[in-house]
Amino acid sequence: MQYIIFYVGFIITAYAVIANDVIQTLGTFLASNKKKHWALLWLFAGSILTITLFYGWYTHNGDVSYGRLDKIPLPNELQWWYLLAPVSLLVITRLGIPVSTTFMILSVFSTSQVIEKMILKSVLGYALAFTSSLLIYLIISKIFESNASLRLMNIKKQKKHWLLAQWFSTGFLWSQWLIQDFANIYVFLPRKLELHELLISLGIILIITIYIFKSRGGKIQQIVNQKSNVENIRSATIIDLCYGILLYILGTISTIPMSTTWAFIGILAGREIAIIYLLQKEKLKNTYKIIFKDLAKVNIGLIVSILVAFAIQLLKA
Repeated sequence: MQYIIFYVGFIITAYAVIANDVIQTLGTFLASNKKKHWALLWLFAGSILTITLFYGWYTHNGDVSYGRLDKIPLPNELQWWYLLAPVSLLVITRLGIPVSTTFMILSVFSTSQVIEKMILKSVLGYALAFTSSLLIYLIISKIFESNASLRLMNIKKQKKHWLLAQWFSTGFLWSQWLIQDFANIYVFLPRKLELHELLISLGIILIITIYIFKSRGGKIQQIVNQKSNVENIRSATIIDLCYGILLYILGTISTIPMSTTWAFIGILAGREIAIIYLLQKEKLKNTYKIIFKDLAKVNIGLIVSILVAFAIQLLKA
């Protein structure tokens, strides 16, 4: 029964976490490369995933979470009710609602002190993301996001230049997100993995990503598609680079897990307000509604995770 809970929990969690969070790292990449075959995009992302996973496993003595599960030990005995968290996340993901997978999954295994630190770091991440994105796009929007500027991207020579930049920024962002979220994906498995366990888990994750790439991100991809100019390769490059640098900084500050979803929503919110304010002021009120709606969705994850964690504590008692 323990092994069943281990692996069922891992498979459900891996799918739900990747499917729910894929828009953060690959959403703009998928939107701006929708004419390319999904297999090429998957091969690129799968290669980076494999390298990042093996590097963490090798450098951290079998710990693929890069030390982010040090303060969240695996319980001596896993009961069926631990599956409530990944199943809840799976249902929410299938409904197309972006939530914090960190709170949904890790709060069940964490102490109240660790949960408080995760919330504080996530709020800090949102604030930094929103502020930095707002300031950056107030400076560059007229240069990079105006209609006249976007028309220049139809010139093939400039497209090739930005194509290389976008794939580089996406690869960097994808690796930084994986370093943060391997903790969520692997929380059901031992903190030190043997080589065969690593290979089996990697195979499962790659199969999951095949499905996600083939479906072009699923319902949650709509969160990205409704934002301004994300299908433009230059806009996608700047978003990914800003987000990747932010995750790197927050990951360097401490190894406490954080909600990357909150940081991503903050990046998009700050960018959208800056672009609309400078280029389409008449749409500013509608933009505020979209931003508050996105923020409300990610807070659903926090509320549900607290309820699930509370339910599991009652079942333990």
